[in-house]
Amino acid sequence: MRIRVVGAGFSGAVAARVLAERGAEVEIWEKRDHLGGNAFDTPDAQGVLMHPYGPHIFHTQSQKVFDWLSQFTDWSPYEHRVKAWVDGQFVPMPINRSTINQLYGLDLDEAGVAAFLASVREPYAHPQNSEQAVWACVGKELTDKLYRGYTRKQWGRDLSALSASVVKRIPVRTNDDDRYFSDTYQFMPKEGYSAMFERMLDHHHIRVRLNQPFDSANPGHKEGCDALIYCGPVDAYFQYRFGRLPYRSIRFEHQHLADTDQHQPVAVVNFPNDHPYTRVTEWKHITGQICHGTTLTHEYPTEDGEPFYPVPSDESQQTFERYRALCEAQDFVTFIGRLAEYRYYNMDQAVASALVKSSALAHRLGLKQELAALA
Repeated sequence: MRIRVVGAGFSGAVAARVLAERGAEVEIWEKRDHLGGNAFDTPDAQGVLMHPYGPHIFHTQSQKVFDWLSQFTDWSPYEHRVKAWVDGQFVPMPINRSTINQLYGLDLDEAGVAAFLASVREPYAHPQNSEQAVWACVGKELTDKLYRGYTRKQWGRDLSALSASVVKRIPVRTNDDDRYFSDTYQFMPKEGYSAMFERMLDHHHIRVRLNQPFDSANPGHKEGCDALIYCGPVDAYFQYRFGRLPYRSIRFEHQHLADTDQHQPVAVVNFPNDHPYTRVTEWKHITGQICHGTTLTHEYPTEDGEPFYPVPSDESQQTFERYRALCEAQDFVTFIGRLAEYRYYNMDQAVASALVKSSALAHRLGLKQELAALA
């Protein structure tokens, strides 16, 4: 059984490994010159390990996902912390007790913060968009200080034009927990993502072709295989039959500071109201690398460029539903991943989806069962 996988990011690599272990001959087509998709990491010219496509922080509640990936990497514990530059000071983000006390010059305890938030919230039991969702959580003033400007830059749209699901990803706390995530498993691959992907795809049934773009309009790109897994933009696969789905891209500017070993108080600083960029990442906080100098990455969201983020709006979802119907009518093609499923997946969610969908494909194609099922 011959299977072609389009894309060597998390979704494509996981699916390829699952299917190879079931006995399929897997060929991966990747248009870039490296594995790992946007999670690719590499040393820069000064030897600082960094992520050229922005920070990828692994976190999950799923032991299954964590255990599966652990076949291909050891881990280094890492709890991500973010601060926002607001009113001339760094404050914790997501909002916690310190955020409130710093911004308002208060000294509230947990109960006091809970009471404060209760006093400023707007009564939206069922928010219809991100603006109402944030108002219902932290009120209008904190929305304008911490969310609105960042959202306009990141998505090119106001909070009111985005689905409520966008901001529901960000918690609000009344204690001093300043971690960005609260998942059970919070780690970084010990030798980096690229090393993890290389091990994942090191299998005698997997062949990788880098610098190999895929064009669904070219019949030859679908020949020579019994099934296709597609991880690219779903609208591109169908030649934009119902119009282009909106995606946001990012322009990255990387900067090395040779004369300082630490520039920021934490790995990522958000700039919701100042500067055209949304955030700045300092990589040594994340990797734990010890070396002279430090490297920063500034992110400038843009409408054009490589598609990174599906835009979560009612309008885009309506368009995607038309494409979804075309996907479901395909027997030859399985669509997996953030771009192909048009979902704002975290990495662990992309892995989970790929495990489920590739296993279902293996069953449908009559491939051998996974070893655990045979025991």
